[in-house]
Amino acid sequence: MPQKAKVIVERGPNNVQEIDVLFNPSEYELSSGNKYSWHTIPGLNAPIAQFVSGEATTLTLDLFFDTYEKGEDVRKHTSKISKILDVDKDLHAPPLCSFVWGSLNFKGVLEKVSQKFTMFLDSGIPVRATLHVTFKAVQSIKEQFQNIPRQSADRTKQKMLNQGDQLWMIAAAEYEDPGLWRDIARANGIDNPRQLVTGRKIIVPRLE
Repeated sequence: MPQKAKVIVERGPNNVQEIDVLFNPSEYELSSGNKYSWHTIPGLNAPIAQFVSGEATTLTLDLFFDTYEKGEDVRKHTSKISKILDVDKDLHAPPLCSFVWGSLNFKGVLEKVSQKFTMFLDSGIPVRATLHVTFKAVQSIKEQFQNIPRQSADRTKQKMLNQGDQLWMIAAAEYEDPGLWRDIARANGIDNPRQLVTGRKIIVPRLE
C-alpha cells in the first residue's frame, strides 16, 4: 500500500499535529547553496573567495486537493496547511514542522504557501486546489557545529615556509580569509610580511 505524505506540526512536547496530504505529490525540489564574499588582492587576476555561511536547504512542492466527490469545501483541508504560517501564541513564532513521505523527512519551518483554487460548486464553494509550498530547513547552532568537520582553523599548526609563500596565501588556505594574515604575523613576531625566510617554521594559530 502506498505511503501517504503528511506534515507533522510541533507546537510543543505534548502538542504534535499530523496533517495528511490528500494526494501524494508528483515531484519535489530540494535547493541548497552557499554565500561567499569576494576580496580583491592587488596583483592577482581574480578575486579571492571567502566562505561566509551556508544557506538553509529549501523544499518546494505542489500539493493537490480535490473534494468534489464529497461535495465539501476544499478549504477545510488546505487551511490546515496555510495555518502553519500563523504565529503560535505559546511559541511567539510559527511552529516547527516536518514534511514526511517515504524516506524523505524534511524538518524546518513552512516559509511560503500559495493557494490556487481551480474548481467550484454552483454555490461558489471551492472543491479543488493546488498549494505551492516552500519549507526551509532549520538547525540549532549546536546541531550545525556537530555536523561541521573542524580542522585547520580550530587548532594551532606548524608550517614550513616555501619559496614564494606569502602570509595572505597561508591565511586564505588555512582560514579561507586572506585578510587574517595579521594573526599569523603576530603569532610569529613578523614585523615585515614581505621579508619571509624560506625554510622557516611558523605557527598558524588557532582562531578564537
